[in-house]
Amino acid sequence: MNEAVSSLLPELVLLMSAVVGLLGGSFLPRRRQGFVRAGAVVVCVGAGVLAVIGLNQPDELVFGGSFAVDTGLGVVRLVVLAAVALTLLLAGDQIAGDRRETEVVVLVAGFLLTSLPLYALTGYRHDRRGVEAALKQYLLGALAGVLMLVGVVVLLGAGGGTDYATLAVGLPAAEPITVVLGVVAVLAGLAFELGAVPLHFWVPDVTQAATTPVAAFTSTVPKLGAAMALFRLLDGPLAETSQAWWLLVALVAAVSMTLGNLAAFAQDDVRRLLGWSTVSQVGYLLMAVAVAGRSGQALGALGLYLAAYAVTNLGAFAVVAAVPGARTLADFRGLARAHPWLGVSLVVCLLGLVGTPPTAVFAGKLAVFSAAGDGGLGWLVVVAAVNTVVSLFYYLRWIAPVVRGSGRDGREFDAAVVPWARAAAVLAAGASVAAGVAAGPLLGVASGVLVR
Repeated sequence: MNEAVSSLLPELVLLMSAVVGLLGGSFLPRRRQGFVRAGAVVVCVGAGVLAVIGLNQPDELVFGGSFAVDTGLGVVRLVVLAAVALTLLLAGDQIAGDRRETEVVVLVAGFLLTSLPLYALTGYRHDRRGVEAALKQYLLGALAGVLMLVGVVVLLGAGGGTDYATLAVGLPAAEPITVVLGVVAVLAGLAFELGAVPLHFWVPDVTQAATTPVAAFTSTVPKLGAAMALFRLLDGPLAETSQAWWLLVALVAAVSMTLGNLAAFAQDDVRRLLGWSTVSQVGYLLMAVAVAGRSGQALGALGLYLAAYAVTNLGAFAVVAAVPGARTLADFRGLARAHPWLGVSLVVCLLGLVGTPPTAVFAGKLAVFSAAGDGGLGWLVVVAAVNTVVSLFYYLRWIAPVVRGSGRDGREFDAAVVPWARAAAVLAAGASVAAGVAAGPLLGVASGVLVR
């Protein structure tokens, strides 16, 4: 067994910092617990540096072949760490001084190691709507988790092991119905984490009921690792099986983006709108996953889209966090005139989610569409292009009141603005445009071309 502990340095740094943060928060007075949050951001930066160093290392399988250290892992590490740091920035004013401030930071760090803290984050304020959303998320997650465990056991029996190398040899020779049952059950667990159809019901409820920082976190970070895990599954042990798993994933992608877009049309609550937007964005992510092993462009396209979606989606949520008094589309009327930087940031992020140049999502969609076409899924590219045009209309429903000069009562937008969240929004919008301009080199990094 190759016990290369150094391969886990970013994760070990997070683990140790979570323990230190929990202890520090236990002794610090409530007004000074911001040191824990600031330390968490510093740790994310430090772990990101370690992840960058890891990108230059050769690909290898460690711990008995159970942990792959490669470009895919490095990209997900960097995107997740950047997303967590940005989430902590936009959450600063909302959790500052809260009696559970340290616990929130530690649970965020803990989520990077296991998904259970996600339920606690959703309902940590103990209000009725948050607890209801957490319960719904927990029950659906428990079902998905049990199905995934059952699927792992079935694949163990069918393939003779749980490591990908053994499964790649055993599954093609196994009974097809057994393989189908096992893989579908495993895919159910990953679909829940992704928020993909048909296990997507928790996404809009959580984004509407949870606090804005938690909604931003849960609609972004869990998708990153789940998408890469599903990509590895299709590209590894399922690549030589007789079943057309690529077609199943492509159908889920088409239904997710279509349902998410159609449901978003009827939303007036901006956070619920972003929740359904998340479901649709997962559909675009799954386009790259569907052609895993069928197109050489798939990995790079997935990595670029993950980064683009993360920074743009967090930017939109940061604007929502910056004006906590605004909940509906009409509440944002006059924002651009009263607070130009916030208004511009929101417009950039919303148009970015559509895929408008020169934002990062535009480059990501081009890469994903190209990979899907190269993998023989031209019909899915057409469906995605139509959905992209359709999505423009409900984003414009939000943009229109933002750029108008006055509210319904004739007065200018006067909601209080949260400083740290405003900084996060401007930073995310700028990063979205910068990443779109530098899409070529970023795509090279995500593909492993520039780091090997």
